[in-house]
Amino acid sequence: MPSYSYRCRGCGDTFEMTRPMAEASAPATCPRGHDDTVKLLTTFATVTSGGGAPAPGPAGGCCGGGCCG
Repeated sequence: MPSYSYRCRGCGDTFEMTRPMAEASAPATCPRGHDDTVKLLTTFATVTSGGGAPAPGPAGGCCGGGCCG
């Protein structure tokens, strides 16, 4: 199940909740009992084990098609 981050407008605390995606937009109550919360935008990143550089695409782009140089 995904984890969602929230911020409480009442006390300013941030907290996370793990809930099904179907409940992603459901209201969340802060751990201190306040109901005025807002869902935060979070990001997710992945790391490759192959050095992190993207694999070259098909020829035809500027450097892939030989127009650089």
